[in-house]
Amino acid sequence: MTISEPAEAPVAEQPVSPFPLTSGRERGYDRDLVDEFLLRARASFEQPGPDGDAPALTSADVREVAFPLVRQGYVVASVDAALARIEDAFAERERAGALRRVGAGTWVQQTRESAQVILDRLTRPRRRRFARVGALRYGYRIDEVDLVADRIVRYLAEGDPVTVEQVRSVAFRMQRGGYREVQVDAVLDAVVEVMLAVG
Repeated sequence: MTISEPAEAPVAEQPVSPFPLTSGRERGYDRDLVDEFLLRARASFEQPGPDGDAPALTSADVREVAFPLVRQGYVVASVDAALARIEDAFAERERAGALRRVGAGTWVQQTRESAQVILDRLTRPRRRRFARVGALRYGYRIDEVDLVADRIVRYLAEGDPVTVEQVRSVAFRMQRGGYREVQVDAVLDAVVEVMLAVG
């Protein structure tokens, strides 16, 4: 008669984190909120709306989402890279849906009009392209914003190379009496939309 070895107790599987976690005092995105948003984004992408191409979330929703920073959160750069890929996927679907609805000619015309609005804003005289905050408040550094604006103008008007990721990741230092953040951010969002529209 043989005596079998006692069966080992099953080891509970630890859930695999989709992103690396911060350590020490470094802060990262709140894990629960990121996971919740990613589930929403996946469900929305896999189950489009009634017209077949209008999910509950849009590429703009993905671009504008923000998460609080906490200890032992997800590493910001890793989450941001994933969000950029998700935004691209939603934008591609939106472009395909718009082409079906309005046709290529109308879609190209709408994109050109959006690009012209951006050009009209960014070709204003330097230091006067956006509204300023009050003299005692902080806004984006004017010289840095103007440099980025010049580069975007060259991209739109002359085809100089600029990537969507470069526009997404641009960051400005702050100065008193600087450009109003909300205006600058809105124009940069519009630039991303135009870039994604033309693929």
